[in-house]
Amino acid sequence: MQSLRWAWGYIRKYKMRMFFGLALVLLVSTLNMANPYLAGRIVDDVIYGNNRSLLWPMLGLMVGCTVIRTIVRYGYQLMFENISQNVIFKMRENLFERLMGLDFSFYDRTKTGDIMARMTGDMEAIRHFTAWTIYMIVENVTIFIFAVTFMFSIHVPLTLAILVVTPIIGFFAFRLSNDVKPTFTEIRNQFAKLNSVVQENISGNRVVKAFAKENYEIEKFSNENETFRARNLQSARIWEKYLPVLDSLAGVLTVVMILTGGIMVINGSLTIGELVMFNSLIWALNNPIRSAGWLINDVQRFIASAEKVEELLLTKSQIINGNHQNVQEKQADIEFDHVYFSYGNGPALEDISFTAKPGQTIAIIGPTGSGKSTLVHLLNRFYDVTEGAIYVGGRNVKEWHLHQLRSSMGMVMQDIFLFSDTIEGNIAYGSPNASIEAVQIAAGQAEAHEFIASLPDGYDTIVGERGVGLSGGQKQRIALARALLKNPKVLILDDTTSSVDMETEERIQKTLNSIQEGKTCFIIAHRISSVKEADLILVLNNGRIIERGTHDQLLMQRGYYYNVFQNQYGNFDIHLMAGM
Repeated sequence: MQSLRWAWGYIRKYKMRMFFGLALVLLVSTLNMANPYLAGRIVDDVIYGNNRSLLWPMLGLMVGCTVIRTIVRYGYQLMFENISQNVIFKMRENLFERLMGLDFSFYDRTKTGDIMARMTGDMEAIRHFTAWTIYMIVENVTIFIFAVTFMFSIHVPLTLAILVVTPIIGFFAFRLSNDVKPTFTEIRNQFAKLNSVVQENISGNRVVKAFAKENYEIEKFSNENETFRARNLQSARIWEKYLPVLDSLAGVLTVVMILTGGIMVINGSLTIGELVMFNSLIWALNNPIRSAGWLINDVQRFIASAEKVEELLLTKSQIINGNHQNVQEKQADIEFDHVYFSYGNGPALEDISFTAKPGQTIAIIGPTGSGKSTLVHLLNRFYDVTEGAIYVGGRNVKEWHLHQLRSSMGMVMQDIFLFSDTIEGNIAYGSPNASIEAVQIAAGQAEAHEFIASLPDGYDTIVGERGVGLSGGQKQRIALARALLKNPKVLILDDTTSSVDMETEERIQKTLNSIQEGKTCFIIAHRISSVKEADLILVLNNGRIIERGTHDQLLMQRGYYYNVFQNQYGNFDIHLMAGM
């Protein structure tokens, strides 16, 4: 019932059309009683009563009822389909909006395949329930009730004899409903796992081929596929157990009607016409009984899918949006005040404290896994600090409106992502109203214009999924151009030039130095050449700042930074190194 109440929240907007559609269902159910009644009257009044003048009017009524019933049924089927498409449209929009509002931690723990299963298969199950199952339940129930009522009005003893079987049918239908529900939940969960395996292999197909692991991945997929097959067969076995019983009991109704009704006709307590009516109405009992299994199947599938979609819609982001939206003309101080952070499996950052003044460049260097990217992710509030605080303009970042905070920053992430769009579209992603001239200037600043211009379609070149067809260095430069075009107050470069050659990096650094005036920059890098001009260099190791200072100061300390310099530049006299 919870799933139905939740779905009603979306259907409520169309409740008048829904109720009107259900009223049409009742009309069709009523019209379904007309032809059996008229057929019985033809037998008793026309054939046996020899009143031939009634034949054509009754035949005309039968044809008229059939035509009206067909038109009305077609009309409400279209109506329910239209409602379902509107409902699923809004539901899908809300689901996507929810996905856009969830934080990094949600995506860290949720597989893409599971999300895609909710956006596709689960949505279709809900749509099918709204478009077909709802009116079919009402139609079958009302036809059954109307038929039983009509039968009672014709002959009570024969009706009671037929209905003796129905409690048994109800019992087996109830058992089917209880037994089949868990299997649909298992099928749905396994389908999500199967989706995840496929999605991972499509995204990581180059890694699979590079390590010649095709057979391993095929076997892994086969195992999940076999489990999926087993889950479906488990469901099928439940159907095999109950459906023959339901079908047999439905067939028993016909046997009971013919046997009992024939005896009553022989005894004179039932007319031939009334037996014809019962015979014509027996489908109104058989069809709902036979449909019960399929409708139970659809309802349980809907419940399993609705629970998953509702669960996602009710998921809340751990990042609570602030309400401060004051736009500052000038950049403000950025302060990390004794910041601690953990992903849940041990500390990622411990006691991080420093201040970045407007226009300063803060460089962060350290071994892999030391927490460099995590530090700048906290500044953007992709995650929230565990302890301590981060201040922008003297105000805790938790008080800032997320859109305002993030729109003031331009970031080039370590994991470069390009959309399946033109190169121009990717560069202008953060500034959609930018002119092509502005896009080209940003590309030039990122040392990307030359290689883009050499492509056959230039800036109109369609980038493949995730930048397929471009080298790592080319993707980095496009991502850098995207951040520069935004002209942010805070520029964050996370290992932005790791895939470009030293000459290109040097040109990019010179360009960045010329445009950094007034911008606060955070640079994460492994190369000394990328960080040596910074106003403050932070050396991280195991989540802690182990050294800090300028290039010259860190060289004099002869610590981690000094050793990295030695490895990259060789052994030089300390006094000479200080000036480099």
